Amino acid sequence: MITAENLTKRFGAKTAVDGISFEVRPGQVTGFLGPNGAGKSTTMRMVVGLDRPDAGSVTVNGRRFAEHAAPMTEVGALLDAKAVHPGRTAEAHLGMLAATHGIGKARVAEVMELTGITEVARRRIGGFSLGMHQRLGIAATMLGDPHTLLLDEPVNGLDPEGVHWVRGFVRSLAAEGRAIFLSSHLMSEMAQTADHIIVLGKGRVLADAPVGDFLQGAGRERTRVRASDARALGSLLAADGVSITQVSSDVLEVEGVPAARITRVAVGADLDVHELVPLRGSLEDAYLALTGDAVEYRSDPAALAA
Repeated sequence: MITAENLTKRFGAKTAVDGISFEVRPGQVTGFLGPNGAGKSTTMRMVVGLDRPDAGSVTVNGRRFAEHAAPMTEVGALLDAKAVHPGRTAEAHLGMLAATHGIGKARVAEVMELTGITEVARRRIGGFSLGMHQRLGIAATMLGDPHTLLLDEPVNGLDPEGVHWVRGFVRSLAAEGRAIFLSSHLMSEMAQTADHIIVLGKGRVLADAPVGDFLQGAGRERTRVRASDARALGSLLAADGVSITQVSSDVLEVEGVPAARITRVAVGADLDVHELVPLRGSLEDAYLALTGDAVEYRSDPAALAA
């Protein structure tokens, strides 16, 4: 379990993390989202003591990371998959890490088998692809069989099979009761993996909720309607703040109007409604709606068209 309380970090005049509090609980995957520059990596670095907070605190399983006698058995962290000596072999790299905690060669072999890198165990890391670096990094996080895992962009560079494997891997670890703290920019993947979402924007927590609650709270209500006269119904529903898309001759998608009101308007106009289906917004839609004002670097579409 990770517990952050009023966590703050400044770099000169810039406040990278601004008084945030959150928990990463056992038994679930907590997705960590936010635009570039939001403070996600800085937060993860503070969890494992690589950056020192200017204010507040963060603990792993009740203690600061540095206070654990055998930290690799408490938390496994993958923050930069390429931060390894390129001249070492995968086996030597993992063996060196294992030696710091008295972990034997058998466990090194187990984690290499677990992550699918046994065949390249004696190859130098400098020749690895980004995907193989990621697998090696995940193997390192599992050496101590930790209770908590921090994974910063673990699917970056992986092929579809690798992405599928990481998804199943972290879900299985959460099912064992471990706490998983996972960042990613792949919204479709996060939607399939995370149980809980924390969103940062400009160093502050914008959302901290179960995925279902986040989707419901961040997006406007959208409904698919099949009616006897969809065009007439659309005209009756049209108003400021209402978005209506005619999908086909008899089907509308209506955003910004509760389903109950759509029914009342149709009945009042003597229009038959054959289908009325609430549509759940995507995680990407909800995320973009929430972080629209928190993007530090924004492109100009007009400049691209010029």
